Amino acid sequence: MARTNFDQLLQAGCHFGHLKRKWNPSMAPYIYTERNGIHIIDLHKTAAKIDEAAEALKQIAKSGKKVLFVATKKQTKEVVAEKATSINMPYVIERWPGGMLTNFPTIRKAVKKMANIDKLMNDGTFGNLSKRELLQITRQRAKLEKNLGSIADLTRLPSALFVVDVLKEQIAVREANRLGIPVFGIVDTNSDPNNIDFVIPANDDAKDSVEVILNACCAAMAEGIEERKVEKADEKAADAQADSDEEEVKPRRQARKARKEEAPVAEAPAEAAPAAEEEAPAAE
Repeated sequence: MARTNFDQLLQAGCHFGHLKRKWNPSMAPYIYTERNGIHIIDLHKTAAKIDEAAEALKQIAKSGKKVLFVATKKQTKEVVAEKATSINMPYVIERWPGGMLTNFPTIRKAVKKMANIDKLMNDGTFGNLSKRELLQITRQRAKLEKNLGSIADLTRLPSALFVVDVLKEQIAVREANRLGIPVFGIVDTNSDPNNIDFVIPANDDAKDSVEVILNACCAAMAEGIEERKVEKADEKAADAQADSDEEEVKPRRQARKARKEEAPVAEAPAEAAPAAEEEAPAAE
């Protein structure tokens, strides 16, 4: 797995924090200095934290589990959707649906409703509806697609959350904390890192900053997915070889068994002759 490049982080502006008066004291360990009233983040620590998070994400992807990406900021929506789609992971870029994790079965019902509407439209069931009723259903379908379309394939709770701006997405973070789901977060100087399992201290407002971090994390996850495919292929090949070997050995076993059955059975040893009768007593 490639290491994060310090210069790339610098060029993307990952080191720019918020105004000094807006800072969260818990972010002090990640702040390098202050310049013109703005905190500057220590990019050496950022690079180390990105590598740590990327390795953990790689292992999650390698195990075949899902990571839910969350970013509802206007400037980061597109890049998050693009990167998550590239590795076939679910994402939320519109308003976070409250209770999405803690009340997951209800969310799944809404997703199934969307699928049912599609099914009924395709089989012609809605053909007899009036234009007004059809328009209402179409609008409902569009609304569900906008809010939940990106998580349609998420059939169970995600194994982790990747959050851009943990302050804005604090509801999502709280739900994940409540359920014990690990949280990976890009944390700016105005946010609290205490509830984040994998803190990535960086500028969470700039598109370039978010993109360079996502590039590193998603590349690691793609590696994990590829390694999983290779391992599965190797296991399949090993099973096929084992079956082939078994087919080769089977006729030999059958031949050996047949030879044993045909071999004459050795006769049991004759019973020992009865002991000679005792001599009769001599005549008196």
